[in-house]
Amino acid sequence: MSEEKTSPSVAFSHHADAQTTFKPPLIANDNAYLGDIFSSSKNDGDKPVTSGFFRLEAGKPLVYTYTYHEMKIILDGEFEISSEGGQTVSAKKGDVFYFPKGSVITFKTDSFGLAFYTGQRGEGEA
Repeated sequence: MSEEKTSPSVAFSHHADAQTTFKPPLIANDNAYLGDIFSSSKNDGDKPVTSGFFRLEAGKPLVYTYTYHEMKIILDGEFEISSEGGQTVSAKKGDVFYFPKGSVITFKTDSFGLAFYTGQRGEGEA
């Protein structure tokens, strides 16, 4: 009879009401906010995954060069999202995006936009 080996239990993480209670810090201009909520960096330093919230308010567009792969889902508001290659999308609640490593993306809004992201990077490496 063979003996099965079990891994020690690892606790999951939970942030109640994160969409309404978490306030991401200002990262650029006076209207772009981004904050990591969770990261697997401590559990998997070789291939970490980090998630959090991005908020943009009306004002200066944010141009961002991705040094990692990222997925975003628009939770509220609206964005105009365009790529250096000429793609442009009027993004709204429920839209999902994949930004490959190396993408240069411009985010704009006439009001505000809120998105949840998951990126293949360590915590604080955006």
